[in-house]
Amino acid sequence: MLNLDERYHSYLDGSKKMRIDGGEERVIAYGWNCDGNDITGHYVTTENYKLYYNMQGIFKSMETLDKVAV
Repeated sequence: MLNLDERYHSYLDGSKKMRIDGGEERVIAYGWNCDGNDITGHYVTTENYKLYYNMQGIFKSMETLDKVAV
């Protein structure tokens, strides 16, 4: 199983950023995905996207996060 803290913790303070579609994104959160019975992969949430990976750390999909106006 992947060690998510080892892989992503250094991104949380904002000094490192993920490059997505040519832009730099600050990582907000990361964690595990499950289907109700088993862990199926992990996710990484950035300022504008939520990225999904399988158990081997291979990218599966990405969704755009809607901005909420205050």
